[in-house]
Amino acid sequence: MTRIAVLGAGRIGKIHAHNAATLPGCSLAGVADPFGSAAADLAALYACRAEHDPAALIERDDVDAVVIGTPTDTHVELMLRAARAGKAVLCEKPIDLDIGRAREAAADLQRLDARVMLAFNRRFDPSVAALKAAIDAGEVGEVQQVIVTSRDPAPAPLSYLRTSGGIFRDMTIHDFDIARFLLGEEPVEIFAIASNLVDPAIGELGDADTVMVVMKTASGKQCHINCCRAASYGYDQRFEVLGNKGMLLNDNLRPTTLRRFTRTQTEAQDPLLNFFLERYEQAYRAELLAFATAVADGRPMPVTPQDGVQALRLADAALESSQTGHAVTV
Repeated sequence: MTRIAVLGAGRIGKIHAHNAATLPGCSLAGVADPFGSAAADLAALYACRAEHDPAALIERDDVDAVVIGTPTDTHVELMLRAARAGKAVLCEKPIDLDIGRAREAAADLQRLDARVMLAFNRRFDPSVAALKAAIDAGEVGEVQQVIVTSRDPAPAPLSYLRTSGGIFRDMTIHDFDIARFLLGEEPVEIFAIASNLVDPAIGELGDADTVMVVMKTASGKQCHINCCRAASYGYDQRFEVLGNKGMLLNDNLRPTTLRRFTRTQTEAQDPLLNFFLERYEQAYRAELLAFATAVADGRPMPVTPQDGVQALRLADAALESSQTGHAVTV
């Protein structure tokens, strides 16, 4: 049984706490959050310990592992504290908004021989896992192109966006990770364009809300990412992989598979799931289970801090390209 403490009782923390309390082989040892009654309210749902200070929970002897769902600027400090306390760590992305600090933290964690996993949850979505398994099985031969569509139903609150690090580091970073995952090679060149088409207030923050990215690996494999903070029709997440023997396509999820045919419409379907919490519910459960299993069995972590560093490198390069109008060598 892996005894898990969840640091942060916000939106992501609530997901991880529920999964830690309900998944086989896991137990929720406690919740920590410095703000108001958030930790106590969440802990009361699962009859576990609540702390205002995350450090107090990290140091407890009845905690084997911690999940970090706190603000980004606390990730490095909490990861290192947990690692020095001998605890395994699942940390939400990114490691840090600053690539230098992220690299330094990854190096420190390696020196500590720490057991740390980065929470790129989309890798654990059943559809994405099946897509990757098909690639690895050679079903489409050699991968030539990967196309990622990533659109939110609506922008996050401005209060969040103000400190998010920008669309490339906050939102598209998931797509950079999936691109690396599906390509099987590291991109070495990137070109990006960015626009402010959704909300002028986002532009006033110095951020974009609509971006396109093209990347190329050393062998010439290509990836195209289109990303927007608002899609009027719901949460749009699609992945396409072209190989020399065929194509693989992951479509969106809907509440049902029912299709309607009438005099006025054909192929009418239920709307897309409207938020990432619904779209990736199974992915979050599979992610935490993979983490807990790796902790219990001593297996390598399926996603490492270095994966986080690589995704952040691509995000920084995309931002540079969008600002300069030139392709950037990664």
